[in-house]
Amino acid sequence: MNPNDNEARAILQDIAKRAMLARGLLPEFSPKALAELGQISAPAKAKGAKVRDMRNLIWASIDNDDSLDLDQLTVAESLPDGKMKIFVAVADVDALVKKGSAIDQQARNNTTSVYTAAQTFPMLPEKLSTNLTSLNFNEDRLANVVEMVIGADGSLQDSNVYRAVVRNHAKLAYNSVAEWLDGKIESIAEIVAVQGLAENLRLQDRAAQSMKDYRHKKGSLSLETIEAKPVFEGDSILDLEVEEQNRAKEIIENFMIEANGVVIRFLASRKIPSIRRVVRVPKRWDRIVQIAAERAFKLPKNPDSKALEMFLVMEKAADPLRFPDLSLVIIKLLGKGEYVAEIPGVDATGHFGLAVKDYTHSTAPNRRYPDLITQRLLKAAIEGRPIPYTRDELDDLASHCTDKEDAANKVERQVGKSAAALLLKSRIGEKFEAIVTGAAEKGTWVRIIEHPVEGMLKFGFEGVDVGDQIRVELLSVDVEKGFIDFGRVDQKGR
Repeated sequence: MNPNDNEARAILQDIAKRAMLARGLLPEFSPKALAELGQISAPAKAKGAKVRDMRNLIWASIDNDDSLDLDQLTVAESLPDGKMKIFVAVADVDALVKKGSAIDQQARNNTTSVYTAAQTFPMLPEKLSTNLTSLNFNEDRLANVVEMVIGADGSLQDSNVYRAVVRNHAKLAYNSVAEWLDGKIESIAEIVAVQGLAENLRLQDRAAQSMKDYRHKKGSLSLETIEAKPVFEGDSILDLEVEEQNRAKEIIENFMIEANGVVIRFLASRKIPSIRRVVRVPKRWDRIVQIAAERAFKLPKNPDSKALEMFLVMEKAADPLRFPDLSLVIIKLLGKGEYVAEIPGVDATGHFGLAVKDYTHSTAPNRRYPDLITQRLLKAAIEGRPIPYTRDELDDLASHCTDKEDAANKVERQVGKSAAALLLKSRIGEKFEAIVTGAAEKGTWVRIIEHPVEGMLKFGFEGVDVGDQIRVELLSVDVEKGFIDFGRVDQKGR
């Protein structure tokens, strides 16, 4: 295949659709689901006295610049003694997407929206995910609200969960809010338009930073990976742009982590089973210890998230430019997250990377199916209704969601590599500094430092391991398969 640069987007879209089908993911909605969608014409209305009216709070959404599927709104209140009350509203998707419906069955198949380099394949039809079940600006929407009291030290003091009607008063974007919080820009029109919102966002920022500090003292890991998105000009790829962490993202990240913990404990307190998100104790801790030792830091022989966090903080301070590469190595050695069904009263596995015992996914039901399952369980708990899933169903769904998330990640990586291959295909024979990101029987992988691009090391892999820094030559690319091949280069050449 010898693609024309000007057709890059169309090529990547075609690759994405075929990659999804090959992994059992559906890129198009079925006629049955679309017929069912045609019968839905309006947002769900509040029913029952237990639904609170909270439209008067100055709720706002903060998301990516191009996000239209708005899953959460946030707002804060100042309390005495340095405490703060945080409210997180999560879109009530279940109100329109009923268990067992054709739309639900298709969402259950994919279990997630698939975000590829050239196109997003939403889990739910956009009529729902970007409109009727999205917490859109200036619209009344049903939501589940997680209320949290945060102490001056960032710890959770109290919490509650209930249903409510909410209204989004400002649609904001991460990057511009972060620049405003950092003082790089003076004002944002959407913030100025809402009385009290500027002060409220600064309060949310203070709360998030104190929550983040508290979690890291407990051993939550300061990991920072490189996420690259193609920059298109028309249909041509100009570059790969790295998504960077910022204070606005940290507001949402810290609030959602805490809210997810509240939800799982709320369910457990009512003896309701759940699907938890876990990252088990790392199997390759010995290699993490070795990498730390190579950087003159001694980790204990047994896995210890607090000690690992201390190492990561020191490394970020010492070499912030290459810290994302180290983070990627550590993430791979920690192992992948997975979903497991949990019965109340049984000791939970926990999430090693977040240093929390109680964790689920519940705050993005437009984008992730486990969150929709959790929402149905949560609403049953709030309203005292029968549990909508059996234990066997939850076991099957947890395994299925783990498998399909893995499939979606592989599609996203494949299309990302195809995009990188398009960008690099004119640079065959050039040499790059690289870091080894994977080493197993099936192959050795490296990420070059100049661009956020990963590929296979075809020769010279003897004796290298995850975390090693080497010099490589770009040997070949295959845009169709997303293959990028490198060879190791010594100081004298090949």
